[in-house]
Formats: sequence, C-alpha cells, structure tokens
Amino acid sequence: MADFSNKVVYQIYPKSFRDTNGDGFGDIPGVIEKLDYLQELGVDYLWLTPFFPSPQHDNGYDVADYCAVDPKFGTMEDLEELIRQSEARGMGLMLDMVFNHTSTEHTWFQQALAGDETYQKYYIFKDGRPDRIPTNWQSKFGGPAWEYVPALKKWYLRLYDVTQADLNWDNPRVREELKEILRFWKNKGIKAFRFDVINLVSKPEVMEDDFLGDGRRFYSDGPHIHEYLKELVRDAGIEDFVTVGEMSSTSVEHCIRYSAPEEKELSMCFNFHHLKVDYKDGDKWALMPADYQKLKELFIEWQIQMQKGHGWNALFWCNHDQPRIVSRLGDETAYWKQSAKMLAGMIHFMRGTPYIYQGEEIGMLNAHYPSIEQYRDVESLNYYQILLKNGKTEREALETLAARSRDNSRTPMQWNGERYGGFSETEPWLPMSAGFRNEITVEAQQNDQDSILSFYKKLIAMRKMYPVIAEGEISFLETETDRVLAYQRKLGEQQIVVFCNLDGEKHTVKADGDWRGDPVLLENYEARQMDPEGETYTMEPYEFMVLGKV
Repeated sequence: MADFSNKVVYQIYPKSFRDTNGDGFGDIPGVIEKLDYLQELGVDYLWLTPFFPSPQHDNGYDVADYCAVDPKFGTMEDLEELIRQSEARGMGLMLDMVFNHTSTEHTWFQQALAGDETYQKYYIFKDGRPDRIPTNWQSKFGGPAWEYVPALKKWYLRLYDVTQADLNWDNPRVREELKEILRFWKNKGIKAFRFDVINLVSKPEVMEDDFLGDGRRFYSDGPHIHEYLKELVRDAGIEDFVTVGEMSSTSVEHCIRYSAPEEKELSMCFNFHHLKVDYKDGDKWALMPADYQKLKELFIEWQIQMQKGHGWNALFWCNHDQPRIVSRLGDETAYWKQSAKMLAGMIHFMRGTPYIYQGEEIGMLNAHYPSIEQYRDVESLNYYQILLKNGKTEREALETLAARSRDNSRTPMQWNGERYGGFSETEPWLPMSAGFRNEITVEAQQNDQDSILSFYKKLIAMRKMYPVIAEGEISFLETETDRVLAYQRKLGEQQIVVFCNLDGEKHTVKADGDWRGDPVLLENYEARQMDPEGETYTMEPYEFMVLGKV
C-alpha cells in the first residue's frame, strides 16, 4: 500500500481554477500556471475533478469518454505536460473516476439506444410500460430514479440526472472496461485515483419499492461492492496507488472494510455524516442551526472506530459539492480569520489524510447570489422548483439555495483583487461570489504571516515534520460544553493536545492534564497560553490551540 499518512491532497475544480485563454472557463494550462503556488503550499497530490468530454449537465460528472480531454479544458498534450510538471515539483495527479454512471451521450449508451443488446447489458434496463415505473426509488437530484425510452419500451436506472445512466457492474464486461480505463491513465503517469459515489455501484438483483425511504438502503454498500472493489484494484494494478472512495450514506463498519490495508480495496474513504449536522430531519434542503453535540459525536465515532478497525479517513470540510465551511460553521465577518483557521486546524491534526479544496486555504465564502438566474448547478435549479412547488416563497427558496447550493463552492478562485479575481480576463462561466473582497485573495495573503494561507502552510508542514500527527493514536478529552472539541494524539514520547472552540462565544474548559504546561505549537490568537498551575482555561471565540511535546 502507498504511504499516505503524512500526505495532503489539494482538490482542483479546473472549470473555476484559472482561465488562460479568455473564454471564462478554467483550463488545464491554468493549473500548470499555478503549480509553483501549489508546490509552495506544500501539498502532495492534486485531485482534478473530471475534465473528460462531457455535455456538462452535471459539471463533468456525466462522462462521455473516459480516455480523452474535453477541448474546453485543453488537449491531451496539455494534460501530459501537467503530469510532467507536477512530478517535477514532487506532486502527483489524482484523477476522478465516475464509474457509477456514464453520460447518456457515451458511445456505450448510444449503442444501447440503437438496439444493441450487448450494450443494453452495460446499463440497468427494465422492460415495462410507460405508466408502470419499475420501483418508487428517488433520484438524488429530485424526482424518480428511472427514465422511460419509448423506442425500446424499457426503463433505465439513473440515480442522478436523467443524462447519467447507471452502469451494470454485475456484467463482467463492464468491469473489464473500467479496469482498462484505469490502466490507460496509469500508463499516462497518473499517481492516484478518487472514485465517485463508488459504494453505490453494486445494485440488488431484485429491485423493490422502498416504503421507508428513497431507495438508498437497497443499493448503498450493495451486495457485491467489496468483491468488485478488490477485483478492480487488483486487476487494474493500482494496489500501490493512493485511492479514495466517495461513500454516499455509508456506515463506519463498511468504511473500515473499504480502507483497512488487509482488505486491499482503497486507501481511504470520504464520508459525509459530519456535513449533515445542519440538515433538518436529514433533509439537505431543510435548514437548521448546526447540532454541535452531533458534530462532536460523529468525529469521535469515526476517528475512534476507524482507528480500532485499521481504517483510514479522508479529512475534509469542503469539496465541489459542499458549501464553504466558513460560511456554514464559521463567521464571515468579525471572526472570519479566526474561524477559518480553527476549522482547518480541527481536522488537520486528526488521524487521516487532509484534503483542501481550492479557495479553502484563503477562507473563501459562499456565493450569496440574490437571483436564481445566477445559479448553474442542475441540482440547485431542480430543487428551487421543488421548493416553490412545496409552498416556499421565492425568497425562502433563494435563502435555502444560498445555504446549500453546490455553486457555493464552484465560484471562480480568487487570485487577486481584480474584477474577476485574477481567474479570467472575461466574464466567468459562473458569477463571482458576492462575498469576494480583496483580503480573500491569494495575492493579499501570500506574504502575510498571519493570513489564513500562511496558517495552512504551517498545518501541512507540521504533518510532515511531526510523526505524532501522521501516525499517532487519537483519543478525545471531555469538555463541559458541546461547543469545544478537544483531543490528544500520542506516539511514543511525543504528544499533542488540540483545543477547538466551535462558536463565537467564550467558553471555559477543564485544563488539568499533564500537558497543560507544554509549549504552544500553533494558535489562531497571538500570545495565548495555558497556565501550567491552572485548572481551567477560557477560550476566545473560535479559538484554536495546539500544545505539545514533539
């Protein structure tokens, strides 16, 4: 297995990263242009979201050809140059493999539509009448999970958009095709893979209605998932690669199996339970204040259980599907800098591999679009209509989108204070965040030792410098309030203790451990330290502190 305990991954959404040819759309040469910046940040892998040919109904997660580069992003030569230039700077590329479904424009699906039974078996088609849907399962983007094709008199399964047809992994030919795609990219010099919603690929043999939910309990972590993953990794020859699986509605027990080295499946897992603590009754589109007690419980459960079972967590707050974490759990104004640093430090010192999403390292904020016309995300546009249909006013629906839309994370990267943030010379494909201001740019923070960007550089350097952060055991300390999370890492004689104040109020915590006189290794307020003789410590709003013997 690859060694990844002290590594850090940086996620790039190329469409919004840097536009070099003035079409308002980010491209691969734009990533090459910023490699020195990424090297200076200190990251090890660059995860690129899909740049494959795609009709872009779901921003590239509807793939029409897995072994080519969409001309919007550049050429295969550009990509090969990016691989070479990254490697020269000690960074590897991680590609995003969307293997649960293909675009309906993929040649396999087009041949299926043309009546080729071989390719119909690549997907999940069910015979039936137009008025009798195979099951009542719901799409993740809203509406039914099945689409009828009148010419074939068949339904096909599409757990996501109507243009994203689910693949039939029970067909060995499909699994061989997917292995061949991985071998193709391995031969190009790709060093790591991220697998999109990979725990949904194994569907039950018998599909039935779900009268308790939307169908996910039947296909999440499905019947043959572990068998198929082992086979994919082994036969594609990527056992020694860093691999991460995006796990939708999964369990800690399954993630232990996915990521324990002896299982020979994946290096690590993304799970999203901690990002649902502000979902009312589990509904993404129903807003409520974050449940901090639940947040703490989830971190404790996943850290401790994964440690016991030898599993490995991908540590993250943000990605291309999630709102900006400072807008969500931090403070956009008075404590913007402190809350951004606290949220970063909180996960970077945990057991697992940290992921940084572009712009997170400078504290970028949500889009805060005032009008539906500014949104581009298919899920957001669908749910806007659903919210209106369910009786919400336009204002209420827009407030919900402002908090939840995937476009929040897809606004152009803010390199400098120019009109379009140094992303492009022309109007970008997606409007700039309404929270765009000069201090939230790379240029403003690059040479400021107190900036959020400088703080991220320290976090990354410390993980490489101190083995206790990468390899140490984790245990959690009791605090009298659900607004403070505290934990300890130990490795031999090395130990660190981490304190995080999760909100904008002061909180007093018990501080009577043998560590209270240890030096402060990192903090987000100046010149704060614990009294070696004291028994309590009062934390400032969003305060973060690491003490340790390293």
